[in-house]
Amino acid sequence: MLRKRGSLIFCGTFLFVTWNAILVLLLWGRPPAPGQPGEPDREQGDAAESPTDDVVGDVMRMADTFEKELELQKNILLQIKKQQSLWEPKAPPPPGRPVVPILVIACNRVTVRRCLDKLLELRPSAELFPVIVSQDCGHAETAEAIRSYGSQVVHLKQPDLSDVAVRPEHKKFQGYYKISRHYRWALNQVFKTLSYSSAVIVEDDLEVAPDFFEYFQALLPVLRSDASLWCVSAWNDNGRDGYVDPGRADLLYRTDFFPGLGWMLDRELWGELEPKWPAAFWDDWMRQPEQRRGRACIRPEVSRTFTFGRKGVSLGQFYDKYLRYIKLNNKFVPFTELDLSYLKEDSYRERFEKEVYSAPVVTYDEVKQGQLKGSGPVRLQYSKKDSFKMLARNLGVMDDLKSGVPRTGYRGVVTFISRGRRVYLAPPPGWTKYDPTWS
Repeated sequence: MLRKRGSLIFCGTFLFVTWNAILVLLLWGRPPAPGQPGEPDREQGDAAESPTDDVVGDVMRMADTFEKELELQKNILLQIKKQQSLWEPKAPPPPGRPVVPILVIACNRVTVRRCLDKLLELRPSAELFPVIVSQDCGHAETAEAIRSYGSQVVHLKQPDLSDVAVRPEHKKFQGYYKISRHYRWALNQVFKTLSYSSAVIVEDDLEVAPDFFEYFQALLPVLRSDASLWCVSAWNDNGRDGYVDPGRADLLYRTDFFPGLGWMLDRELWGELEPKWPAAFWDDWMRQPEQRRGRACIRPEVSRTFTFGRKGVSLGQFYDKYLRYIKLNNKFVPFTELDLSYLKEDSYRERFEKEVYSAPVVTYDEVKQGQLKGSGPVRLQYSKKDSFKMLARNLGVMDDLKSGVPRTGYRGVVTFISRGRRVYLAPPPGWTKYDPTWS
């Protein structure tokens, strides 16, 4: 159907161009009507529009007319060519290999080039990982930067650039409203218009690791086969250099906290979220119990994305203190060759809790001053919101909670490296649920 539509449009365009060319030739070759040049009110117009005895002048005017007509036809053909890639069928992907588009959310950063350059450099297959750039804001320089990649990316433009109607006290949050609107539109394009079954979302200020594509390719079947999972993220909120084990770049975790910053979801989840998608602050909305519904995400020990975008609607919140120091993995881990069954809910939970609560309990001073004995992991216990925030802040990990869930937390436990030792910042044994008032 799409090929037929494309052929019809090309035929129509050809006939349109040919007819215009014949019409112009006929008009220029037509002799003036008798007596017409003598009419006072038509003389000036006819002198400009009809052939005269000045053959050279006529030829020059004809050339000028044809030049304008050809420019018009050129613009029409360029528009058709731009849409042709959406009509013509793509080369089929290798059998048994799912297609996972990379959806890049862009606005007004010309530095989107840094993001796209790395994605295209590391992409193992254009068929398996099409790059779709959805641009909001209407920023001309950014649009030109995206267009410069030609057929290597699909460039979509969010059509509604108007301000969002908000309460007077929310005018300063206009940017967050526009971002949420853009996400909804872009995800609808991917899942409803283009009919993909999953997607990885990357913001325009993210750089990806060498095994970024390998990571998501390996974890897609894990996500699809486990109803207790709802996303896969490339990000570790506490992944600063010195707080992760670079020798365990293969280590993956379940987390109750939605990380974002390079994450994968499937069409079924979007079908669940889209009807109630929020007007603003979509990421914090995702962290609410009503959306999470007890499900977890997968996240890595060492991040597979790094943000270089200090400036944005959040005005650099957390950037100078945390985000700029996130360690980006630089080693390729062959995740598709590894056994990832340990991430299944039942086996993971049992093993994780056994490891955490068999670790010796230590004090804050012992951790802070590097006075720990032995060589294995240790447990630092908290019981209240204030004690968690005090310990987290003083040990250099992120201390904020969303609906009671700490960043990177799984069943209340936050794990990180301190002075070369694995630390579990954990609630007492017997933990059952998060307290939403801890926010």
